[in-house]
Amino acid sequence: MSEEQEAVDRRRTVVGRVVSDKMDKTLSVLVERRVQHPLYKKYVRRTTKFHAHDESNEGREGDLVLIGECRPVSKTKTWRLIEVLERPA
Repeated sequence: MSEEQEAVDRRRTVVGRVVSDKMDKTLSVLVERRVQHPLYKKYVRRTTKFHAHDESNEGREGDLVLIGECRPVSKTKTWRLIEVLERPA
């Protein structure tokens, strides 16, 4: 495997829920993670919103999606949609 292919394979991927699909070719994805509080040791939910590039506008609000890091597409978009994992009923 070439060095370029290995670099692509090592890119970070995260799973999140689409909270907005109103922009053209862009999704707003909410990613939730659990971190332990440093003093109280209780697990707390932390959320982060990412803008992801969606070339074919296939993501819809409420979908569970897999997004991956990529080169910057715009000022705020450095993620791209890899696949839609689950659609709401």
